[in-house]
Formats: sequence, structure tokens, C-alpha cells
Amino acid sequence: MIAALFEYQFLQNAVWASLLASIVCGIMGVIIVEKKLVMMSGGIAHTSYGGVGLGYLLGFEPILGAFVISLLAALGIAYIKRHGGTHSDVVIGLFWSMGMALGILFIGLAPGYPPDLTSYLFGNILSVTQSDLVWMLLLSVIVMVIVISFFSYWKSYLFDDEFATIVGIKTSFLEYLLFILIAMAVVVLIRVVGIVLVLALFTAPTAVASLVSKQLSERMVWATFFGIFFSLMGLMISYQLNISSGAAIVLVASLVYLLAYVGVVLSKMKCRE
Repeated sequence: MIAALFEYQFLQNAVWASLLASIVCGIMGVIIVEKKLVMMSGGIAHTSYGGVGLGYLLGFEPILGAFVISLLAALGIAYIKRHGGTHSDVVIGLFWSMGMALGILFIGLAPGYPPDLTSYLFGNILSVTQSDLVWMLLLSVIVMVIVISFFSYWKSYLFDDEFATIVGIKTSFLEYLLFILIAMAVVVLIRVVGIVLVLALFTAPTAVASLVSKQLSERMVWATFFGIFFSLMGLMISYQLNISSGAAIVLVASLVYLLAYVGVVLSKMKCRE
């Protein structure tokens, strides 16, 4: 594969996409897991399928449609989280289902033969184009700049949002901003692992990183490193075996986490003995 990397543009695009996606999942995954927003992130991801379908129906770039719908869903879910009370989970579930249903409806209404959207659902990193990379780069830079710029505020908000409010931090602004960043991260990851498997890349590198370090910034660095490793290993396996890249990446990530977790449990048992 290394020799082919210098020969084929699509493999070079795939490697760059892996790096960008890993940076985003490393940064945002830690925040999402720490704030217990995994299922809400899944709601945003699945709602984006409506944007993909809308793009095909109206004839513009599907990834742009996914971004717009993800952004609207993120703002809606953020509002529901703050004001929805005990019924917020139900409404988020409806967002989740409605986005997928709208995607199917829009694709069915599009003229001609229905396109194959498997890469948007389950990811195909080998099909990433130059325009996809431009979108991924732009959104990745925005996510990194915002998280780094407000890092001290994020720490306060993540670990004790009530105290952050008392000391004058606008937690409502941070919460809405966080959901917007999640929407951006979802769009970055769609072309790598797909809408269905986005949650795995948000959580698996973070889960492994949490076994290595408990400090927020260090976990982000480690999660990024593990994300790069999982993505490149999955890319290599999918290229060699001609299987879905998204599935390969997620299986590698899940297997590594399970092995690492078992290793930690066994080491603790030995220490007790």
C-alpha cells in the first residue's frame, strides 16, 4: 500500500482525510464523552442524512446539505436540552428518525435512478474527493481554533457548569457553541466512517485515551493519536481486503479498546493479589 500511496491520488486524499478526522474526533470526542452528549451527537449525525438527500434532490453538494441540516439540528437539540425537561430524549429521538426519513424521502423524489449513498451511511474514505478535503480542512481548523481559544472556559464548563455560571462564564453560549462544533465534527467524519458509525469514532479513541491519562488536554492529544492509528489501520485493511473503510476503522478501534480495557482490568487484579 505504501508504494501505491505515491501513485494514486485517492489514497493520498484518504490519508489526509484520516488525519483531519482524527484531529476533530480527538478534540471533540473528549468533550462529548466528558459532557455525556454521546446520544445527542448521534441525533445530530443521523439528522444530517436529510441534508444529504436534500443535496441530491436540489442538485448541490450533499456534504453542504449535511452541514446545513446538522447545524440546524444542533441548535434545535441544544435548545431542547436546555428547555425540554424530561421529554428532551423523546424529542431528540424524533430528530434522529425524522432526519433519516427526510433523507430517504428526498432521494426518492430526486429525478433519475436513486444514487448509491452507502458511503454517506457507512463511510468510504477511499472515495474522498478534493472538494471533500477542502470542507474537512475548513471545518477542522474552525473546530481547533475555537476549542483552543476557549480552552479554559471549556474546562470550567465541562467539570462544573454551575460553578462556571457563578463566576460569570456564559454557559448557555458555550453550550450552543459546543453543539455547533459537534455539527461541524459530524460533517468532517461522515466521509470517513459514515453517519451510522460516527459515534464510534467519537467515543473509541477517547475511551482508549482515558485509560492513558485523566488530564483533559492530554486526553485530547492521546485521542487524536489513537484516532490517527485507527483510521490508518482501517484504511490499510479496507484497501487490502476491499471492504468498507468505515466498518474496518470502527472494528479496529473497538478491538483495540476492548484489548486495552481487558489489559487494565487484569493488571488491577494482579495488583490486588
